[in-house]
Amino acid sequence: MTPPSWIKNAIIYQIFPDRFYNGDSTNDPENIQNWGSKPTLWGFQGGDLFGIIQKLDYLIDLGINTIYLNPIFKAASNHRYDTIDYFQVDPNLGTMETFHELINAAHKNEIKVILDGVFNHTGRGFFAFNDLLENEENSSYRYWYHVYHFPIDAYSPGKAKDYAAWWGFKSLPKLNTDHQPVRDYLFSVAKYWIEQGADGWRLDVPNEIDDDSFWSEFQNIVRKTNPDAYICGEIWEADTKWVEKGYFDGLMNYPLRSALIDVLSRKISPTTFLQLTNNLLKIYPLENRFAMFNLLGSHDTERIRTILHDDFGLIRLAFLFIFTFIGAPVIYYGDEIGTRGGKDPECRRAFPWDPYQWDLHLQQTIEKFIQIRRIFPALRVGEFIPLNTDDEKDIFSFARIYEKNIFIMVFNCSDKSQTFEIKIDGLDFDNKKRLNNLIGEEFFAINQSNYKIPISIPPKNGFILH
Repeated sequence: MTPPSWIKNAIIYQIFPDRFYNGDSTNDPENIQNWGSKPTLWGFQGGDLFGIIQKLDYLIDLGINTIYLNPIFKAASNHRYDTIDYFQVDPNLGTMETFHELINAAHKNEIKVILDGVFNHTGRGFFAFNDLLENEENSSYRYWYHVYHFPIDAYSPGKAKDYAAWWGFKSLPKLNTDHQPVRDYLFSVAKYWIEQGADGWRLDVPNEIDDDSFWSEFQNIVRKTNPDAYICGEIWEADTKWVEKGYFDGLMNYPLRSALIDVLSRKISPTTFLQLTNNLLKIYPLENRFAMFNLLGSHDTERIRTILHDDFGLIRLAFLFIFTFIGAPVIYYGDEIGTRGGKDPECRRAFPWDPYQWDLHLQQTIEKFIQIRRIFPALRVGEFIPLNTDDEKDIFSFARIYEKNIFIMVFNCSDKSQTFEIKIDGLDFDNKKRLNNLIGEEFFAINQSNYKIPISIPPKNGFILH
């Protein structure tokens, strides 16, 4: 399976729908919390699909061209990973008409929309599980779940004992995807939303459906419906089988995120970091490298500002790296303005739409990174070449090359200004005598005698040299 060509150029913005923007107060639940309240597992704050439509101009100005939405189907919670109806937009988010309006507005502005597919488990309100609770062993859906014995205790405190559930949570009963009616149902869901205009799927915990035939059929159905659809798996470890066997185009690149945070936090050396990143690239087929989902944070992790302890120099370096590395860079909503947030549910705070609460310098910096990535193909599809490092000075460098266009990135992770010589032997600059920093005003001469570029770089800073 060859990934769709557009993913190489994707700049993805992830939205947790309940917390982005409330565009239609008429669909708010009665017990709605105030916007910006401390996030909880169960409280709703009113974000909806119409809110995303109303804020498309903000996203367009930022420069993104792909939106990834956390689940939008009818469910019981604000996170909506406990699906009640896979064929219905959650009423608190809007209607199918609203969804089509969002798709049309996004596509009109050349923005793709990726949906979140939760096919390993459902909510307790899903029709099949509801019937199972009512009719027990006489239910027509007796084999849709992994039931150990009856009666089923689905609501008392504690972990599930009568049936399989995701991590034992009674609210998330695990589907029996070996049962053909379940497979047929889920494949019809996958097809339906692609037919409705979605541009791809991000798949929740697909490793828990560790079934070659299931994901092979899923991929085949999605691709037949739209050959240009993107499929991304939530796999937390580096695992080649998911792309080598053709199931997914790319994976959520948590190993890259971990390595990047570690080098910025000075837990690993720059040399180790470049070795890790280069190894991560090499284990995947070439085409899939460009389809990886390169994130700094998500609805499941601490936000990048929190994990880097409000150090905006390091935060900017983190964004600089994902916007110059191979794979699709991802912005978790609010990270571009410096939103804080600890572990779930803290990382799911409402977007603060008052610009006085934004870190405008960070936002403007990220807009600049996006602009540069969109202008220069080498930063999207170019070859990655690790260059030299200095572990004592916490500096590393690498190049991206495409059609003889060479870009060199250099990162100073230390809290001191540093001098450094970038070794460029083997790179053909066609007698070019100096390189300019595209995100600053500096320029640096190339020493033609030893093929090095001597530079001076401020603390916690990075350059894009061209």
